[in-house]
Amino acid sequence: MPNIANDLRSTFNKKIKELPESKMRSFTDKVETIPGVIKLTVGEPDLATPEHVKAAAIKAIEQNDSHYAPKSGKPELLAAISKYLEQSLQVHYDPKNEICVTVGATGALNVACMALLNPGDKILVPTPVWEVYFGIIEMAGGVPVQVDTSQDNFLLTAEHLEEVLNNEGKGAKAIIITDPSNPTGRVYSKKNLQELAAVIEKYGLYSVSDEIYAELIYGGRKHYSLSQIIPERNILLSGLSKAFSMTGWRIGYIAGPKEIMTSIIKINSFLVTAVTDNVQVAATEALTNGQEDPITSREIYERRLNIVEPGLEKIGFKMAKPEGAFYIFAKIPDKFGDEDEKFAYDLAEKAKVGVTPGSYFGDAGIGYIRLSYAASDEDLKEAVKRIAAYIESL
Repeated sequence: MPNIANDLRSTFNKKIKELPESKMRSFTDKVETIPGVIKLTVGEPDLATPEHVKAAAIKAIEQNDSHYAPKSGKPELLAAISKYLEQSLQVHYDPKNEICVTVGATGALNVACMALLNPGDKILVPTPVWEVYFGIIEMAGGVPVQVDTSQDNFLLTAEHLEEVLNNEGKGAKAIIITDPSNPTGRVYSKKNLQELAAVIEKYGLYSVSDEIYAELIYGGRKHYSLSQIIPERNILLSGLSKAFSMTGWRIGYIAGPKEIMTSIIKINSFLVTAVTDNVQVAATEALTNGQEDPITSREIYERRLNIVEPGLEKIGFKMAKPEGAFYIFAKIPDKFGDEDEKFAYDLAEKAKVGVTPGSYFGDAGIGYIRLSYAASDEDLKEAVKRIAAYIESL
């Protein structure tokens, strides 16, 4: 195996070299090596992809659907996405030029940031938030400005947003809103979004709404989108990973105004040429004939939330009420102060329960842990018992 030439050692892309590795991935890898651990670290459904979706992909392969798709996506999938958004949000995006199929919602975020950001542009990121956001923004040349929402019950308020825009976020170009939230499970109401939209308009911002968990909202609540309020400013990101249990299929999409979508489609074609054919066929089947699939998933996750939330509250954990996604973001016991990483390591090694340190989600997550309840009922019940025994032992 060759070593790189000495005169090339210091010539790598400095920006990429300086980006930190994913702490979440490293932590998860370490937790997985602990015998008998219940892993509640990764935000991935434990449910299987629906059978009719798998069958559609298999049929496409058998029929030799193995050629380049159009750069923005197969026409039938683009039409299915457009119809799905119209039915779920009552918003219309033209499948011909206002939607682009991407390699997962992560791919969608990458492409959106590359299209929006010039070197040095600020983009506001309410935290806690999925850590990947920071690296993606910096790779695109942008500057992420963390907005701590811990004092807002983990839902950014219009007043707080305006305060940030007049201080550390002055001159910002855009804001990202994740709704429902990873890691807190919090959900923005229509009123919340309307108030934020007014500030976004006032300061001339783009908004980027990550709505990958939109179908997973509990307690009879409804999902709202900034695309319903400020469609001329909003870039909507989503995908099928969470609600349709298709994380490994890597299928996402972007919808937005034609002018910005022209750049987004161009960038996406440079990066991936086109998304895998049979995966697009599977996604079309899911969105067209799988209306019940997210409902079934939602019912399962809501049942699991009702196992974990009262169990943790009973042993003294405090949290903002999770209303969507499949996470609980809980304050660690006072004994540990803000040392969430130490607490999480100790919990994994001694109680055999793997959770993610809250500080990995930005400064607003310091002193918290994220627990994913995308796991079996049995594992969740056992995890709560183990955490309770561990806390009692302190």
